[in-house]
Amino acid sequence: MKVTLRVWRQAGAGGSGSFKDYPVEVVPEMSFLEVLDVINDELVAKAEEPIAFEHDCREGICGSCGAMVNGRAHGPGDQSTLCQVHMRQFSDGDLIVVEPWRAEAFPVIKDLVVDRASLDRIIQAGGYISVRTGSAPDANALPIGKPLADLAFDYAACIGCGACVAACPNASASLFTAAKASQLNLLPQGQVERTSRAIALVETMDAEGFGSCTNHGECAAICPKGIPLKAIAQLNRDLVRARVVGSPSKDPS
Repeated sequence: MKVTLRVWRQAGAGGSGSFKDYPVEVVPEMSFLEVLDVINDELVAKAEEPIAFEHDCREGICGSCGAMVNGRAHGPGDQSTLCQVHMRQFSDGDLIVVEPWRAEAFPVIKDLVVDRASLDRIIQAGGYISVRTGSAPDANALPIGKPLADLAFDYAACIGCGACVAACPNASASLFTAAKASQLNLLPQGQVERTSRAIALVETMDAEGFGSCTNHGECAAICPKGIPLKAIAQLNRDLVRARVVGSPSKDPS
């Protein structure tokens, strides 16, 4: 099957860019990133600059890949990353538009590569615990209800790919920030810094230039790990508690 990739090309940060078409012959079993590899092999053979794009594990684990495909973060599919998209999800003759994440807080470095260090700085602001935990405790040493433990684990599944920001009309990082806060705030080990964590994460998110959440829900709909929208509600509750009550709740629910 033959398709044409219309790819955003930008030589460097701060420069102007434009779309360029690349006709390519593919097989349905090829992954989307393999198609980019094929195009790059052809470009290198012609002594042209290959398309810059991020990738690592190519198994939907690391979150480093990511681009807008036909206006959808990570392309077609449900709860999948770009590396998990295969050409069988397209049709022969399709024109596929590929562009980088579009957000003020994600400046383009080159082509499809954006700088997502702003997400790292949000985590650095409070995505940790300082309480001494010692060696690994027995599984039943800290009694945590299974529903609560499962919820915290679901939030911890966030891979920080940035799709939630790219999909949000406001370029908000609220879902990412909420996941990183709630995975700790729901558990006993995270209670010492629960209030300071909520404030630090949200203030850093705002300072990085991300937009505000207005409950569009696009972030949860596009998240490859299925982080639920209620994570943001949990973060908002923790933030209100931090600013009004000023101390962690004894009940982490």
